[in-house]
Amino acid sequence: MARQHDNVPRIVEEQPPELIVYDREQPCPYLPNRISRLPLRLPSRPLSREELADRLERGDRRQGYVLYRPTCPKCRACEPIRLPVNDYELTNAQRRILKRGDQKLTVRLGPAVVDRRRVEIYNTHKLLRGLQDGQPPIDEDGYRDFLVASCCDTFELAYYQNERLIGVAICDRAADSLSAVYCCYDPAYQRFSIGTYSILKQLELCREWGLSYLYLGLYIADCETMIYKARFLPHERRLRGHWVRFEDPQTAGGSGGSGPLGDDSVLVDG
Repeated sequence: MARQHDNVPRIVEEQPPELIVYDREQPCPYLPNRISRLPLRLPSRPLSREELADRLERGDRRQGYVLYRPTCPKCRACEPIRLPVNDYELTNAQRRILKRGDQKLTVRLGPAVVDRRRVEIYNTHKLLRGLQDGQPPIDEDGYRDFLVASCCDTFELAYYQNERLIGVAICDRAADSLSAVYCCYDPAYQRFSIGTYSILKQLELCREWGLSYLYLGLYIADCETMIYKARFLPHERRLRGHWVRFEDPQTAGGSGGSGPLGDDSVLVDG
């Protein structure tokens, strides 16, 4: 008998309707010895900003044309995280990063595009920061499928020093928020802390455009490449279907109900 989530296309009654194009359990891409389930859902048309806002509120992420939300069988380690824009205050260290970047870098906002330099930055960033996870470098088609193709309102922040492109951030715009999709940079310029600088520039855009939240993707307490997100305070994380606020740095870095579940546990996500 086939399991309910066998890899068979199915319709999800959303607005607009979505087609599940992939749904299988597989080794977790974030944590060792875990099984993940990330159903990929393809909207039947491009999402409006309001429709994207609704999906982000429920914990969705986007990759290319598809949306996904972890529904793993025995783990809830992945916690969607967002920054409340109106309440966020920069730390002294973040102010220094922002000031240095504003003095030394040029930021250009435009449509997401692909070219040889962007692919080079993406591959070099993954290689020198140990993020390859056994995957080969991507080409321009792979970059286009991952970061340029989109089912919503997507744009790029490009970071330059002396007219040389050194980093790129891909962002989605919703009715009430921005979603930070991906950021990569040339590790030769890591002195500019472009990952943090990019988040701070996206916060500036949220304030300029009157948006309430900046979504940072998934926070995973036991994943080394994800834990930095907890340093941005205050923040909110979606736990068991509800957004929970974290303000204390002593408690924000832990897991808010994540980790492996017992055999009888049920994962609830509203």
